Amino acid sequence: MEISSGRPYTEDGDLRTFSVENAQEEFVWHRDKERRRVTVLEGQAWQFQFEENIPMELKEGLKFIIPEMIYHRLIKGKTDLVLRIETR
Repeated sequence: MEISSGRPYTEDGDLRTFSVENAQEEFVWHRDKERRRVTVLEGQAWQFQFEENIPMELKEGLKFIIPEMIYHRLIKGKTDLVLRIETR
């Protein structure tokens, strides 16, 4: 499992955009110190995976929680991915 502190996204407030131009290798397994609430706003064919789980497809409108300190990663799709990330 590769772990990195790099950021393969641009951020504007609580919106994060992940470019389809990024190499899949940039979407490494990582964990966050805070719980995150995620809403998928845009993107086609992207997947999200928690450690030791099968990937789930990220469809527009999907909402889910990433618990703190749980390893996870993105699997690149066909278009840019835009997420709303809330840490409250």
